[in-house]
Amino acid sequence: MIKFKNYYEILGVTPDSSNAEIKSAYRRLARKYHPDVNPDTAELFKDITEAYTTLINPEKKKQYNMLHGFFETPKTKTTSQKAEQEYKEKTTTPPNREQNIKSSFEKKKDYSEKVFSDKINDIFKEFTKKEQKKKKAEPANGTDITVDITIGIAEALKGTSRTVNVLHTQLCPKCKGRKFINGAKCSDCNGTGEKSEYRKITVKIPAKIKNGAKLRLKGEGNHGQNGGKNGDLYIKIKIEGNSKVKYDGLNVLYNVPITPFEAVLGGEIEVNTLEGNVKLKLPAHTNSGQKFRLSGMGVKQKNKSGDMIITVHIEIPQSLSDDEIKLYEKLKKASSHNIRENLLND
Repeated sequence: MIKFKNYYEILGVTPDSSNAEIKSAYRRLARKYHPDVNPDTAELFKDITEAYTTLINPEKKKQYNMLHGFFETPKTKTTSQKAEQEYKEKTTTPPNREQNIKSSFEKKKDYSEKVFSDKINDIFKEFTKKEQKKKKAEPANGTDITVDITIGIAEALKGTSRTVNVLHTQLCPKCKGRKFINGAKCSDCNGTGEKSEYRKITVKIPAKIKNGAKLRLKGEGNHGQNGGKNGDLYIKIKIEGNSKVKYDGLNVLYNVPITPFEAVLGGEIEVNTLEGNVKLKLPAHTNSGQKFRLSGMGVKQKNKSGDMIITVHIEIPQSLSDDEIKLYEKLKKASSHNIRENLLND
């Protein structure tokens, strides 16, 4: 059996209410429950509009009253009836008649408001239940987290470990993501449905790792919801350069020292890199500051590879043997070049 909708209770009016009172009640409710103001009350506002369009129309109101047994109190009386009523009021009405009428009106008003409030609550609860059934919780995977870690070149060569403090987000343990409890915001998450907390995780970094490499820790990301999988934690490695090695995008910049005789005579030298030893052929008469590019020997990233750019610098060893010093003295006597002769002419 379908329960009929009591339009008078929905609007908070009575069968005796005038059209002006019905309009006033509708406007008041429309300001409060219009979907533009409160999207969750669309169904309730539909009932309010339906009640208004019925009761504001005399013909529809009459049919509605006849169908559901509502009766209006007669508003007109004959002249003799009025006179008789006035006489009775003058002779029988106690001095506090006005106060009694006012009290009776207030009681009737309070009762109407209570009935209307209960009706609104019932409709809203029913609407909420329907919406909750529609929105059945579906599994949702947690999001990934990315953290940057900076290590030195020696650590990159030998391998190392780091402890990172990662901010994780999970469902609020109190409200379980419902955000509201008994109509009020959850005190633990302030109505967000989520809680965030830091957790320390130790990460092992393998030897000979490259700059820009990513390590994946499965399941260490944000928590999944409703049975969904946790996200992953990605550790992005950044290798911090030193006085000899620097990174410029995918290119690796090396400052390599060479001896005076290597610069003069040329030859093949070995350069230590993260990829292992690389051989570089020096031409004779190599100058200090001269650059050499090794294509594709830089940082490798997906389908791209940078270059290794080597800048050589002539350096004198700090400790020389007696024989080496004698050879330098002999070279000095044999040399006839003045390399500083044309400094002002360049």
